Amino acid sequence: MSKILKIQDIEKYYGNKSNLTKAIDNISFEVEKGEFIAIMGASGSGKTTLLNCISTIDKVTSGHIFVAEEDITKLKGAKLNKFRREELGFIFQDFNLLDTLTAYENIALALSIQNVKVNTIEKKVKEIAEKLNITDVLNKYPYQMSGGQKQRVASARAIITDPKLILADEPTGALDSKSAKMLLESFQVLNEKWQATILMVTHDAFTASYASKVIFIKDGKIFHELHKGDKTRKDFFEEIIDVVTLLGGDANDAL
Repeated sequence: MSKILKIQDIEKYYGNKSNLTKAIDNISFEVEKGEFIAIMGASGSGKTTLLNCISTIDKVTSGHIFVAEEDITKLKGAKLNKFRREELGFIFQDFNLLDTLTAYENIALALSIQNVKVNTIEKKVKEIAEKLNITDVLNKYPYQMSGGQKQRVASARAIITDPKLILADEPTGALDSKSAKMLLESFQVLNEKWQATILMVTHDAFTASYASKVIFIKDGKIFHELHKGDKTRKDFFEEIIDVVTLLGGDANDAL
């Protein structure tokens, strides 16, 4: 397997000398192509800051982040924009779909920006819509869709450009339990059938149990890692709950 992501000794500070906060404290880890990794931690643990640094929304104070061996901490201007557009896929808690576009148009937009031929766009959108079970909503606008359908459309939009890395920030946070389960099963399809590499931040143990590995963050540092291996999702979920309890969280809040 090849490394898609390498986090090397990164630190992130906020504030000034009189009021300095260390949000990330010397974190290092690697992600192989085709892995599905969840990052968990309490509010304020640094997990969202970590995702923001990987997504280039925020900049690290020190250390390096490599995506497919390119040091993205050094990218600026047009090169940075090109990297975001072509190498990353984003899935947000609030969907971030364009209200004036249909599901098809939302998914196709990224390819249109890259000047991909219309017949190629149609083929790719149809293929991924079938995989994510959203063919019947392609002609609908966001206001005509359920939360789960909107999130699966957002997932299709994230994967359509074949990005090296998909970043998901609390993707089930705005969904009911049925929609969340359907979305997570869609993530498994993207991961297993499309070999999508997914890095997902979540506070929810049920959501994290769909991943192949969970990295726990506490006070800006890596606290623990769990690997699913051959375990059932139920057994993996119980292991995650045990670590959440060790972190000092309430297991009931993680369900």
